[in-house]
Order: sequence, then structure tokens, then C-alpha cells
Amino acid sequence: MTFDEVINRRATESYKWREYPEDVMPLFVADMDFRSPEAVARALRAYIGDGVFGYPRGLHTYDHAQLHELSGLVVDRMAHRYNWQIGVDDVVLIPGVVAGLNITCHSFAANSSLRQRSVVVQPPVYPPILGAPLNAHLQRVESPLQCENDGSYSVDWDSFRSGVAQNAGLFVLCNPHNPVGRVFRRDELERMAEICLSANIKICADEIHSDLLFDSHEHIPIASLDPEIARQTITLIAPSKTFNLAGLQCGFAIISNSELRQQFRSAREGLVPWVNAMGLIGAEAAYRDGQSWLDQLLAYLHANREFLSDFVRREMPEIRMRKPEGTYLAWLDCRELKVDSPYEFFLQHARVALNDGRTFGTGGTGFVRLNFGCPRSILEEALSRMKLSLAA
Repeated sequence: MTFDEVINRRATESYKWREYPEDVMPLFVADMDFRSPEAVARALRAYIGDGVFGYPRGLHTYDHAQLHELSGLVVDRMAHRYNWQIGVDDVVLIPGVVAGLNITCHSFAANSSLRQRSVVVQPPVYPPILGAPLNAHLQRVESPLQCENDGSYSVDWDSFRSGVAQNAGLFVLCNPHNPVGRVFRRDELERMAEICLSANIKICADEIHSDLLFDSHEHIPIASLDPEIARQTITLIAPSKTFNLAGLQCGFAIISNSELRQQFRSAREGLVPWVNAMGLIGAEAAYRDGQSWLDQLLAYLHANREFLSDFVRREMPEIRMRKPEGTYLAWLDCRELKVDSPYEFFLQHARVALNDGRTFGTGGTGFVRLNFGCPRSILEEALSRMKLSLAA
């Protein structure tokens, strides 16, 4: 596998490469420009070769008894990677984490008391996390992360407690955090969980980037801290970011509390009954045979991160960048540029499409998010364009 290969995706069904005109280089949506593991492609080719595309397993089995083999792979993965012991019955299939976020909020809305109708979030954060409470007609309460002088982010504990006190019944955690790149430490997770437990607040943990870590950072599923925390938590994971399978729409909700799990299933009934067959096949192949590919990917992403950080520091000193601890997303502080919108500036003057920091909510103004999950040549060309636009 060579991650330097440039694949022409403009003629494919690619949102990333067809959203903007052809002269724009897209480094925005969290979609890598690498071929997925060969094991995934091989499994999908075999399925397509049959030429029959009927309903997949699990169509009417809401406990997915027929899919215990795939659920078993998830169970084994959690045990091996995080020493987290779960059962196959704890695993609920969903068509992606965004669906999981919204199902969780709708489930909470249907089962919460009138006194706990608020959802706590930590902006700047992944836009669907901001939108999910509103989609379920709940109140969103913001507890913004604190940006330190060195560009790192930390939990503002006074703000977090204040948010929890505002009739909150659910906290949505994003870890590793998108877009700021934090991988929360054990002591931080324990403190957040303790505050939630003391107020009888449930936790929905978006942990989709948990496989994508750098240096010595360790991902700790918040539900793995303690059985009591697990009983209050819905954990959302997927192979989509890890193995570049976003278009296959397959993910998992891990819910050890049987009552909470049944509420979750009821909230999706009739709306999200099953995952498409290609998603199931791709996920199983990736989890079973994708580790070698993932090891190579992480080395390549690490090198890209270092290249990006060095380039920004040397060639664009007006921009500040803290190296992400996880994800393949960089959060660039462009406030010193003193432009109304750095997103619009780079789009118009560099012909580079990034994510507008304002879409990530409070604390996002003056920032852009850059996806460095691409061949080095594409990253280098985009950065050179950005540098020239600033010089001009």
C-alpha cells in the first residue's frame, strides 16, 4: 500500500471532490484520499460479483442475533485495544455516528423528565453534535472548551458544572475531540463522569476517531472507567474514519444498560431499521483484516502532521497550530490574519477549501479546520497556495 498515490476522485461519487469547482483543492470534510484496505475491497468485489442486492441480515432482528459474528469482532476489539469488557448484546448496529447522535437525542427526549430537557456540549465541536439536540427539540447548553495561550484546549470546569446545572439530562462528549484534536486524559474523563453521575446525567460519547492517535496518547472509552458510568453511557464508534469507509454508512452503539439500549432501539424504530449490506461487509473485513493497513496509515498521518506543523511554523507564522493528539484534522488559528473569514479568504485567494471554524460553534470564529489525510503532494500543493495567498 502506498499512501502517496494520487487517486483522481473527481469522476467518482465524491462529495469532497465534487462540492467545489475543479480548480479548488479540497481539504475540508473528514474523508481521506487513500484506498481502503485491500481486504475490504476484496470482500465488496465478491459481494458485487454475485449480482444480487437484496435485504441484508438484521432487517427485522432488532437485537441483531444474526449478526453476532460482527458484534463479536467489536467485542474483541474493545477488549484488545482498551481492556474494555462488553458483551455482544451491548452492540447495536447503526448507519453511522451522526445517526447515533440523533437517535440518542430523540431517545432522551422521549424518556427524560420535564426537568432535564437540556443537552450539554463542548464547542467548538463537530457540527452534528451541535445540531442533534435541536433536531430532537431539546435545549442545547454550551460549555465551551478553554483555549490556552499555547493553543491547547482544556475543560473549563466552572463552565461544565454550570452547564450541567441548567436542567441538563444528557452530555455529549467528543473524544478524541473534533476539531481541536484533544485526546482527553483519564483524570479529565473521570472528573467529567463524576459530575455527570452526581447529577444523574447520561453520557453520549462520540469516539469515532479513537483509533487515530499520535505519539503516546491513549484513548480511554469513558464507559470503560467504571460499571456505574457504563450504565449511564451510550458509546458511538465506527470503522468509517479509521479505514476510510464513510460512504458505506456503518457504525455501532455500545450500550451496556439494557433499559437504555431498549430506549435507543425504540427511538430508531421505523426510521433506522438496519445497516446496508455493503456497510456490514466492509466493517467486518476491516475489523478482521485491516490492522496492518491501519499501522501503515498511522505512520503516514504522523509524518503528514509533522510536515504540516513545520510548514505552518516556518512559512505561515501568522497562523497558529497546535499539533492534534488524535484525528487527521488540524485546527488552525487564523485570528491574526484579521480577515472577516479565513475560510472565504483561502477559498477565494488560494483556491483551497477548508472547513469554516464558525460552523463548529462558540470559539470557532477566526479558525479553519484542515484535513491532512491525503497524499503528501496534495497537502504540499495546498499549503503552498495558502502561503502565496498570504504573501499577496
